[in-house]
Amino acid sequence: MAVQISPSILSADFARLAEEAKAVGGPGGADWLHVDVMDNHFVPNLTLGVPVVESLSRATDTPLDCHLMIEDPDRWAPQYVEAGAGSVTFHVEAAAAPVRLAREIRAKGARASMALKPATPIEPYEDLLPELDMLLIMTVEPGFGGQAFLDIMLPKIRRTRELIAKHGLELWLQVDGGVAASTIERCAEAGADVFVAGSAVYGAEDPAAAIRALRGAAEQTVATAGWACAH
Repeated sequence: MAVQISPSILSADFARLAEEAKAVGGPGGADWLHVDVMDNHFVPNLTLGVPVVESLSRATDTPLDCHLMIEDPDRWAPQYVEAGAGSVTFHVEAAAAPVRLAREIRAKGARASMALKPATPIEPYEDLLPELDMLLIMTVEPGFGGQAFLDIMLPKIRRTRELIAKHGLELWLQVDGGVAASTIERCAEAGADVFVAGSAVYGAEDPAAAIRALRGAAEQTVATAGWACAH
């Protein structure tokens, strides 16, 4: 299982987004650029939208991983694919028709991903997993960067990985929130293979070096993790 690092531009300098995107790109750099879209309704914060994603997609060769923390993703998510996103994540708590939405995202050419807030269990959505390319387990309450990692999410990550294995799916399992050098190994051991890191990357003196360190720690853990060996 390939470890992937997706730095979150929520922790970047919004006045220099093109430069900040380039700072984590290139060989050995970010696999994705995580773009947090917030509407001040689904979460109590307002960030950016379709026009900024369009501009970012032209400014970087790193594929965009758009995480929509918004109401009515059924209406808006397809527009982010058209804006250049390579992966679009919608929250199941906000989606009216998650299967139809996932299929529409895929049909437009992007990877379809579904996110769950910390209090949302995975089990009711087991039958939806084959419709997805990635599942995002939030390890903080969505809305703001820089929050402390919630250890109580580790069992949920493990249960999700077990369900993925049960159905024999090639489904990426992403974690977002408080992912840093001190927490990434625990996430990887539990079953995550895609890691969103904000302040741990953009708050570092050398963002590229921070990515390499995070990737190395996660890869070393995944190499000996029971779930990965069984895969």
